[in-house]
Amino acid sequence: MRALVVDRLAPDYGGCAVTEVATPEPGPGEVLVRVRAAAVNFPDLLMTRGEYQFKPPLPFISGMELAGDIEAIGGQVQGFRVGDPVVGGAKTGAFGEFSALPASQLRRKPAGLSYAEAAGCGAAYLTAYVALVRRARVQPGEWVLVHGAAGGVGLACVDLAKLLGCRVIAASASDAKLAVVKAAYSPDETVNVTNGFREAVKAITGGRGADVVYDPVGGDIFDESVRCIAFDGRLLVVGFTSGRIPSISVNMPLIKGFSVVGVRAGEYGRQFPERGVENRDAIWALAEEGAIHPRVHAQFPLTDWRAAFDLLANREVIGKAVIRPDLG
Repeated sequence: MRALVVDRLAPDYGGCAVTEVATPEPGPGEVLVRVRAAAVNFPDLLMTRGEYQFKPPLPFISGMELAGDIEAIGGQVQGFRVGDPVVGGAKTGAFGEFSALPASQLRRKPAGLSYAEAAGCGAAYLTAYVALVRRARVQPGEWVLVHGAAGGVGLACVDLAKLLGCRVIAASASDAKLAVVKAAYSPDETVNVTNGFREAVKAITGGRGADVVYDPVGGDIFDESVRCIAFDGRLLVVGFTSGRIPSISVNMPLIKGFSVVGVRAGEYGRQFPERGVENRDAIWALAEEGAIHPRVHAQFPLTDWRAAFDLLANREVIGKAVIRPDLG
């Protein structure tokens, strides 16, 4: 089969190439999935340079999330049949024509989602769910400021926060992106952060500030968010796509009475396994009901993986970039 293999860690994806490799055989407890779509996530890019907290041994097949059809079933697997459409993934292995995965990492693809939509749903919406429901404990009517609102995890947060009855401020550095977000997800307000956003957020919230700030960007965005968060607010640290990990003087949360809360959806599930199962079940139940709406920005054949990576790295994507091994 063809797969995107990382055989050395290097800048500019220098250690990545589409290569012919042996099709894996499903072992006990595993199934072999014919991959129809695989979503590109920021950790996929970081792993090619060894800059993500999880560092798989070399060589490895890149890609965390996929959707496809079961091609073969190993021993000790129940609940699946050959031909079943499934969605799920692991930390690696999605960017290939086939992927062997533990059956426990898969579930049936919601009928209302395409393969591409399903592939891009899990990680983004799970992050948003853990952030809003578990860590921030949002309440209907609260103001939620969503940074990076055009990215995969940002759009998921806008979508889910609206569903939870929150008032949402979608923030981005692009008016064009914000127009798409506004049309597709109906946030209550939008803010362009290019020239600052503190005063705009204060004005929108009647001077109080945002009750919850969802920040996958870090850097200057985090710094200014500290200046427009409400008393008893929750500043959610989701990631650092800006490239700078910010710091904060602890007198600021003391004086302003807010909390800085870390969000690692996967680790949350590992620390609290029962809640982790509940979180995943909740997301996929919403997807099955058609209550959430993952957005696919563009789809690429496996041979155009670099274009898909660049779309994400250059912050040109609105939603998810998806690799389709069955194209081209």
